[in-house]
Amino acid sequence: MTKRLRVARKTIPPVLTPAPLASVFLLSGLLFSAQPAIASDCGSMPAPGLDWSECTKKSLMLSSSELEGANLFGTDFSMTDLSGSNLTAANLEKAHLVRAWLAGARAEKANFARVEAYRSSFVNIVATGASFASAELQRADFSGAQLTGANFEKAELGRAHFKGAVLTGTRFSLANLSRADLTAAKFEGPLVFDQAFLYLTRIEGLDLSAATGLEQAQVDLACGDDKTKLPAGLTAPSSWPCGTD
Repeated sequence: MTKRLRVARKTIPPVLTPAPLASVFLLSGLLFSAQPAIASDCGSMPAPGLDWSECTKKSLMLSSSELEGANLFGTDFSMTDLSGSNLTAANLEKAHLVRAWLAGARAEKANFARVEAYRSSFVNIVATGASFASAELQRADFSGAQLTGANFEKAELGRAHFKGAVLTGTRFSLANLSRADLTAAKFEGPLVFDQAFLYLTRIEGLDLSAATGLEQAQVDLACGDDKTKLPAGLTAPSSWPCGTD
């Protein structure tokens, strides 16, 4: 008797192949991008090293705040009182400081590049080595400020006041100093004025004999007197002294 051999058919499950590596990376990237960005801690109290970048801090009383090394990029401090605060090495690039008070603040090596600080008070600020490059500082008051080694390259300084400020090694390259007042400023060694705009800039009584970048055309626009000392080769124009503005 012939035996029929029945061969059981086995269903073979499909082989699971791993997803292509590129797809895995794409999925991971989508998941990662879906995570919310870490926001600035705008509600925090003043503290060294905090992050208030692009926060709104308008019209506040923040005098004597400890903000050393803080990230204040783009922060709006318009009409805020920061007098006597510690801003050492803080980053205030593009901050709004319109009509703000920083009188007596400490801001050594702070970054004020591209700030908007119309009519702001920097009276007696200690900003040694600070950068004010490309800042908007029209009518700002730097009277008595400590600005040794500060950088004002390309800054707008129309009608700014520097009476009694310490300007040793301060750089005004390409700055607009029209009608700014530098009388009674204190400094040792050269100031840098290359391509600065000095229309009616008050330089009466200053010893600029060691100044660098100063040219006759700039001197002809400025306001000096018989006590103003100029670099060799430059002469006082007949328009000196200027009248009151």
